[in-house]
Amino acid sequence: MNDTIKALIERRSCRSYKAEQIKRAELDEVLTAGLWAPTGMNRQHTKLVAVTDAATVKRLSRMNGAVMGSESDPFYGAPCVIIVFGDSNVYTYVEDGSLAMGNMMNAAHSIGLGSCWIHRAKEMFESEEGKALMAQWGIPDSYKGVGNCILGYIAAPPADRPRLDGRIITIE
Repeated sequence: MNDTIKALIERRSCRSYKAEQIKRAELDEVLTAGLWAPTGMNRQHTKLVAVTDAATVKRLSRMNGAVMGSESDPFYGAPCVIIVFGDSNVYTYVEDGSLAMGNMMNAAHSIGLGSCWIHRAKEMFESEEGKALMAQWGIPDSYKGVGNCILGYIAAPPADRPRLDGRIITIE
């Protein structure tokens, strides 16, 4: 099995992080992988907002929890979050943003970082607080949140879970 396939098979969603911030070079590698994800008709419209400022990460976590009506930390203590936005004027914005999320999570695993896709980015940035952040960051109104990619050093390794049978159908 080649290294790429092995990494894809071994990657797991991490829900336990060390408080230590990841290195800027590691973040840059993950962001580069996100930029190189395929997009429909090569429009390259996705925008990635990387947040390592602890106060802003905490604010985003609070906003995400509020969508669920919870005060817990849905970011599991991860010190870094990358919000993926897509231009809703582009028909494939959700799919394009999802590919960026997948690339970044796989890249994170390949360099020894933990990651997890945290949903509710769309709802977070439909709120008045979210719209204000988007304006502050220079993200146009037509953009919608696709996902939050949390990153950090793994505190407790994620459990291995077997794959369910019957999910492949081959027509020959």
